[in-house]
Amino acid sequence: MNILEISNVSKSYNGHKALSDISLNIPEGSVYGLLGPNGAGKTTLLRIINHITAPDSGTVTFNGHTLNADDVNDIGYLPEERGLYKKMKVGEQALFFARLKGLSKAEATRRLQEWFSRFGITDWWGKKVEELSKGMAQKVQFIVTVLHQPRLLIFDEPFSGFDPINANLLKEEILRLRDAGSTVIFSTHNMESVEKVCDHITLINRSHNILTGSVADIRNEAGKGRLSISFRGPDNGLIQALTPLAEQDSMHRFETSCPDVTRLRLKMQPGIKISQIIDTANRLVEIESFNRDLPSMDEIFIDAVNRNNLPEIPSLEMQSTRSTSI
Repeated sequence: MNILEISNVSKSYNGHKALSDISLNIPEGSVYGLLGPNGAGKTTLLRIINHITAPDSGTVTFNGHTLNADDVNDIGYLPEERGLYKKMKVGEQALFFARLKGLSKAEATRRLQEWFSRFGITDWWGKKVEELSKGMAQKVQFIVTVLHQPRLLIFDEPFSGFDPINANLLKEEILRLRDAGSTVIFSTHNMESVEKVCDHITLINRSHNILTGSVADIRNEAGKGRLSISFRGPDNGLIQALTPLAEQDSMHRFETSCPDVTRLRLKMQPGIKISQIIDTANRLVEIESFNRDLPSMDEIFIDAVNRNNLPEIPSLEMQSTRSTSI
């Protein structure tokens, strides 16, 4: 069942097309990644879902009915622009926001104490917000966003300002919330988190939806024909022999931690069988390993943009090994 269905939604601001005929479905109980470079239209779509602004055309259906103002009570929204009052104390402010969401003071206090304990921030209760770092303040806002246990959670760049340890803590909490029945939509530039957390994604660029699907299906489809071979021996003869079997410019040589082992990545020409690649390699080198090479979400992001004749987006995650194009 889809908790949210977006059909042919468009939105313009002063002649600028922020969204153009966007359609996507958010399955209930999933983590859905909304991806794209800055200015692509992601935040506009999140604001429409949160009923902050309305589309110029198209429909948004929430839990089987047209989205309306009352649905905001079932939505938790953490915007990219953070909004805590710096002079207020943390606990006082968290209680204030919880009461706005309809919780009694007693229930809000109980839930906040549980969350503060889980995040290890109990001693922040009496501190002023201005005393907190950006990451600390974001933890408080995350708690306030999820405290009323909404069915739909929307996070815009939730990992911004977090060190790796706290980013991992947040990922674990997002998965825990999903497993407890919440549906999560989040916008991010962190492709590693997409692979680890998201069930489905939509990639928006220049106001258009250019890629939608489950993360597993997208990676499997993009990985068709892609292979990785680690081997010992000279690579010149192997590269020459494999050139007619591989797509043009698809072969890349990688250094490995073992000085006498080379890793070669390639994409097979249509109609070529894996056995042909293996037989060719076996004749010329000593194969250490032979694997299907699934692309990272970073690679898929860049490739999807390029295939739509748009400017190339720089890699979001640097590879840990150096590669040489052949």
